[in-house]
Formats: sequence, C-alpha cells, structure tokens
Amino acid sequence: MFTIKVEAKHIIGGDIVYECQGSNNYQFTMKVYRDCAGSGAPFDSPAIITVYREDGPTYTAIGTPLDVNLARPAFRIPAEEMPCMDVPANICVEEGVYTWSLNLPASTSSYYVVYQRCCRNNTITNIVDPRSSGATYYVIVTPEAQAVCNNSPVFNDFPPILICAGQSIDFDHSATDPDGDDLVYGFCSPTLGGGLGGSADGPPGSSANSCDGVSPNPGCPPPFDPVIFAQPDYSAQEPLAGNPVVTIDPNTGFISGIPEFIGQYVVGVCVKEYRNGVLMSEVRRDFQFNVTDCQPRVLPIVENSILTQDTFFVISCGDNSVFLENNSIEVDNIETFRWEFDVLNNGVFVPFTEWSPTITFPNGDGSYPGKLFLNPGEVCGDTADIIVTVYPGLEADYTLAYDTCIAGEVDYTDLSFTNADSLVSWSWSFGEGGVSDEQNPSYVYRDPGDHLVSLVITDNNGCVDSFSKIINYYPVPATLIVDPSEILGCAPQEVDINNLSFPIDSTYDILWTLGDGSTSRDVSPVHVYDEPGVYDISVDIVSPIGCTTFGRWTKLIRIRVTPEAGFSFSPESLNNFNSEVFFTDESVNSEFWTWEFGEDGFAYVADPVYVFPDTGLQKVTQIVEHPDGCRDTLIKYIDVVPEFRYFLPNAFTPNGDGLNEFFVGVGVFENIKSFEMMIFNRWGELIFETNDPQQGWNGQKYNTGKRSPGGVYVYKVKLTGARNEIVELDGFATLIR
Repeated sequence: MFTIKVEAKHIIGGDIVYECQGSNNYQFTMKVYRDCAGSGAPFDSPAIITVYREDGPTYTAIGTPLDVNLARPAFRIPAEEMPCMDVPANICVEEGVYTWSLNLPASTSSYYVVYQRCCRNNTITNIVDPRSSGATYYVIVTPEAQAVCNNSPVFNDFPPILICAGQSIDFDHSATDPDGDDLVYGFCSPTLGGGLGGSADGPPGSSANSCDGVSPNPGCPPPFDPVIFAQPDYSAQEPLAGNPVVTIDPNTGFISGIPEFIGQYVVGVCVKEYRNGVLMSEVRRDFQFNVTDCQPRVLPIVENSILTQDTFFVISCGDNSVFLENNSIEVDNIETFRWEFDVLNNGVFVPFTEWSPTITFPNGDGSYPGKLFLNPGEVCGDTADIIVTVYPGLEADYTLAYDTCIAGEVDYTDLSFTNADSLVSWSWSFGEGGVSDEQNPSYVYRDPGDHLVSLVITDNNGCVDSFSKIINYYPVPATLIVDPSEILGCAPQEVDINNLSFPIDSTYDILWTLGDGSTSRDVSPVHVYDEPGVYDISVDIVSPIGCTTFGRWTKLIRIRVTPEAGFSFSPESLNNFNSEVFFTDESVNSEFWTWEFGEDGFAYVADPVYVFPDTGLQKVTQIVEHPDGCRDTLIKYIDVVPEFRYFLPNAFTPNGDGLNEFFVGVGVFENIKSFEMMIFNRWGELIFETNDPQQGWNGQKYNTGKRSPGGVYVYKVKLTGARNEIVELDGFATLIR
C-alpha cells in the first residue's frame, strides 16, 4: 500500500485510435491532454493499458496490463493568439502521446483497449463533483473491424483552448478515415474512471491502483459509467447549452453555437465509422472547452443606432444634420480614427475627423453609406459600416375637451401630421395608468389632479415624435354613490360609509352630516352609532376649483336595539360533592336565551339549573337576543373544586373478630394525588408506612412482624390533593388488645 502525492486537477481530455498492420497486429496511439499551468501530476510514464475481451455479459482480461511510456516529450499546444482581445494569459494545453503494438487473435467478440486516470479539473462547470471524477479513454476493436483489418478514424485537429463567451465556436471537429468509410458525428457522454484513492485527498489506507484509485492497475473492465452532468442546464447532448445551443453537425463534425456563460466545460465527441451500412468502430474523444470573457481592445460603437449584421443603422426624422455619437472602446487603444460618408449619394466619400461629428446631408431624405475607421492599417484596427437614413419630419400634437365642473369623458383629438406617407400608430398615456392606441380616444378619469397626458406617434418609416401637456382635472362627481346602499346594525354599531364617487380625493372640501348630530370631513367616514334609530345622511362637496355638488340618502342607516347579557349564579363555591348550580338571568332587553355549559350542556330558558358532571374551570356562555334580531354574549367561568375526604379513627381492636381490625382511613379518595402514612411506637421507631390510603395497620410491625403491645401510637399522614394542596395530619392511634 502506498500513497501518490497528486494534484487531482489536471486531466482535460484524450482519445485512443488504432491502425491495422495485418496478421491481427495493431498499432495503437493514445493522446492525453492536461493543463500546462499549475502543480498537477505529470503524464503517466508508464501509462497502464489494459485489454479486455467481451465474453457475453462479462469481460475477460487479455494478458497482463501493458506499461507504455511516452512516445516523445510532452508537446505544448498554446492557446490561439487573439492579439486584439484581452484574454487570460498563460493558458495552454500539453499533449502526451503513447504508442504500442498488440496482437489481438481473431475473435467473434470485441476487444476493449482501456486507459484510466484520475482526475479532472475541480473548476469544471457542467458536471457534478469534477474533483473526484476521473476519466476512461478506450477504443473498441469490433469483430467486423478484425475481419477486414480495419483502421479507425483519426481526429484532424484539437479543439480551440479558449472560447469567447457570447461568440460562436465554429470549429471543424472532423476526422479522417484511412479506409474512406462513412463517418457520423455526435456529442456523447465522457466516461468515468478511477478516483481519489491513494491520493492525499483519498480515504485513509486506500490504494492508488484500485478501481477508485488515481491510477487503476489493471484498468477496470467495462461497462464504464458516464460522467454526471449538472441537470437541467447541461447534458451529454448539450454540454455547453448556449444561445443558440452549441451543437455538432452529424455529417461534417462542425461544432457551432454561442456559449453564454464563463466556465470550463467537459465535452464528449464520438465518431462512428460505417462500411456498407455496417458499424466498424467508434472513436471517442473528450476534451475541455474554456469559455472566457474576451474583451476587444478596439471596438467601434455608434450610439443611438441599431446594429444589424455588423452595420450600424442611424435614423434621422425631419433633420438632415445628423449627430453621430462615437462610443467606441477602448479609447486608450485608439490612436487614429476617421469617418467617411457619401454625403451627396454620388459615390464620393467625404472624410470627417471629429470624434463625434455632426454631418449634414444636403440632399435631404434618403440613405447615405459611411464608415468609421479605428486604427486603420494597424493589427488591432476595426471598421464599422454605417448607413444614415434621413426621413421626412413629423410632429405630434393634440387638443382636448371636457366639462370642467361635472365629471365625464375627456375627448382627445389628434392634430399630429407627417411629411411621410402616413402615421401608423398612436400611443396615449393619460397620466393615471390609462392608455389607448386609438387616434382620437375618450377617457374617463377616476382620480382628480394635474395629469400629464402624452401622445407618441409613429409614421410608416418608423419615425417617432411625442407631445405632452398637463390637464388640470378637478370636476365634482356626476353621481354620488355610497356603499352599502343600506346599513342595518345593532347599537353600538361602527359604520364605514364607503364613498365610491369619482373623481374625488382629500383635496376636495367635503362635509358629511351623519344624522345623529355628528359630522365628518373624510372622503369615506367611519362613525359609531351608539343609539338605536333610523338615520339620514348627506354630503356637500366643493372641488378645488369651486365646483359643487350635494347628495342625500334617506333612512340609509338603521340601528336596532341591542340586548345586554347578564347573569348570576348560586352557590358561588362548588365542588365535586356539590356541583348543582342555579342560574339567574339579569340581562336587559332580551326575550330569547341560549345557555352553553362547557361543550355538552345546553339550556333555553331564562333561569336554568345545571349539574356539572366534572370538576375544574367550567365555561358558561349566555347568548341573549332582542326580538329585532340583535344579540349579546356573556361568558363566565365557574370553578368546580376537586375535593377529597379523609378521616382516621382514634382506636382499633385487631383481635380477630372481624370488627375494627385495622387502623385505616375512610372517606372519598378520588382526588388524592399522593399519600403517605407512617406510624411510630413510643420510642420513635417506625413500625408501619404505606402510600395507599386504603391500606391500614393491623397492629404488627410492617403488618407481618411481631405483634405490637396495646397502647398509644403516633401517626403522621401527608397527602396531596388534585390541585397540589398539601394536607398533613398528626395524631394518636390507640391499639386495644
């Protein structure tokens, strides 16, 4: 048992291919890829190669594992140069190449040539627990391939190391087949192999050569488990997701799509080789895409434009002098620049050297091509195509009409015009949330106030103009409405007079007369009516600009007589020996009674009698009702005390005649929670004790020992009642022989 000091963060991909050399001899080439940077483990040299033959549901190891050394020193594959992009520095990949020969006797079964190693980068984004996820690289030599001395396909190029987030991948991941067979490509799941066993991070005492070790020896047999993708965002078929989703063309192997998020992504690519419709082999490669944030060092940007297919479109409506705002980046990297425009549309481009120029197009309406050059002639230069279109002018305007004192519709009339063919849309905003797309709308305001009303118009060229003004809207409501339309209650009754009239708010002068001598200046008053009766209410309203209205509601509020519950009872002290109670009704203005005694007792007379079946605090509810329907309720609690009875005699005669044989208490013991009785002789010796109130002393020591002589004995009794009340009794017991 030994431990390998390994940094389990280095494997990023690999594949195995083969070449048939005749007479069942095969030359295998394996490429393994790792990060250059960091302190990860170096390439295995030797690498442990294991061969399995598929024998039905099992796999048989063929020979002993091969120790294969690197065919040459590790080769460094640098990241593609991006001289005009700010990308992470020192990013590269190392390639380790292994070659070996094998004689595989002709078989009707497939051979699996396997290499396993842990582990992948801990920072991988799209799989679960990458830190302990090793890799299995393998190739299958099928019976069909053996029969015709087939050669496997070989991938042409290694994928780019760096991919820019938000930019298309566009990589040709095709392979070449020496035999000219048909190839079909697809994303597939990379496979797991090995683990952290035998490393500093593995379980204590684990082995590096086990199936869950960093370097299995021998490699473990098929089937191989796929890596676990982080669902639902990623899968074997969508390993980078993206917008559009990153895909691979099944016919060409071309990978395209735009990854959106920065991270490291494990990707598996499988290429299947067919000959005359028969599957000959499948070569699997997995690798790691590093998606990073690439910031261009120079990028043209024209503000207030629409960027479509690398062309900035600038629209001017009614003005042939156009301001072009230059927001290009990065300013510190832009040493020279110039604009060029065909201002006369005659094929002659005129230069402009201001950073953000205003350019006049004398011919007016029309489209004018131009360009913006940044660092022209330099490596990190860029050019933007620009088209300025000058359209005819337009102007938004409207008028409105409404009754300033009585609320109603406000009618809006569009006065807008355009020099283009036509106006195509009107967008109104009425200032309190209301909108309309009609040309001449009407609108009813619910809220008074100063409302900013805006109109936005659009013509057939897409030109837009707007016009806004404030409407001072302070009429009084056309109709006064309160809710509810009738209020019926029991005194005292709180009434919420909900004013549904509109437009109205607290800026209006409001005076309510509430019918009982009270007034209110609230928009919707809340008032308590203490006395029974029928009440009329009215309201006077004056708007902030002096408009007035008046409303009156006759017999709106009806307040009925409310009874007052009340009762007494006797006796006032109750216990389990005396639990019958006589109730006396003391309510006022009541003619109907409902009594509730706890949960099970009921009565419907004025003065009921009730026997409580249990002890404790008893809830008594009296509900009284007036003939008008108003009710009142009173709740009282009556305590039925749980008591006990306990008495001791003065003497006893334990002489066997069956009478008075024991010194024992009598009474009602039901509510005794705890009990203790002790009896002492005249020398203070304890001769009897019990915790059972029904057990007595028979005159013998502890009821089984020597008979005690006649005489006087001392007893002590301590007992606890149902409510933890403690009673202590001391006295004398005379034993008569």
